[in-house]
Amino acid sequence: MDTKNIKFVSNRPWLNEQSASKPGPIIKTLPEWYRQADRFAINPETGKPWELPDGGGKIPTWKACPAVFDIMGTGYTYKTPCDIEFFHDARGIIQARILDQQHQNFLLDREPLPQFVAPPGYHGKHFAWWADWAVELPEGYSALYSHPFNRFELPFITTNGIVDNDKDHLPGAMPFFFLKGITGILPAGTPYAQILPFKRQHWEAEYVTSLSAEEIATKNRDNSTRFRKPDGGIYQKEVWERRKYQ
Repeated sequence: MDTKNIKFVSNRPWLNEQSASKPGPIIKTLPEWYRQADRFAINPETGKPWELPDGGGKIPTWKACPAVFDIMGTGYTYKTPCDIEFFHDARGIIQARILDQQHQNFLLDREPLPQFVAPPGYHGKHFAWWADWAVELPEGYSALYSHPFNRFELPFITTNGIVDNDKDHLPGAMPFFFLKGITGILPAGTPYAQILPFKRQHWEAEYVTSLSAEEIATKNRDNSTRFRKPDGGIYQKEVWERRKYQ
């Protein structure tokens, strides 16, 4: 598989490779709830994985799904450079305080976005991350910037966007909404955005509608026979291609 180069260029004069905000492979920031989850369904009486009758194998859980692992471990991540305190002012409005003076420009305070629908359960007033690092990609490549996939436990949600980082090398502002009812310290090193480089290509859709009911049933049966086996692992062993992010 061809290897491409992504450059992270410092946007602050004092930053170095030891900085807390240094971007890196997002797989290194997998949360504890994911790491500690059981790969196979557990029998609460024995504390051991359920076994299907007649040696049918163990019953896999969502943790065994390679698609979940793949999306959570693909690409790079931006991380908060310092502790940030979120609190309500005397009017009850959510505010944020950067707890490291040299990073005062990292977080921007913004009013509600006209005609932009805030996610339910989050404050209408929002903030924006101003990344410590800019991204440079090879010619013909762009990057998807998103909230870290499946990280629903985080008390904020970062909005999504795509940048042609082979031409644009500015860090830019990424708006985010903070969860209502939550206050306290967001610690340094918290992943706040996932970065997925991809090659820009033109696509054309094709629609196949000529399959008979029997052909559809056969395809579904064959798919289940191959990929829905107890113990799982068939997709990961025979289909999935590992990508390295260093």
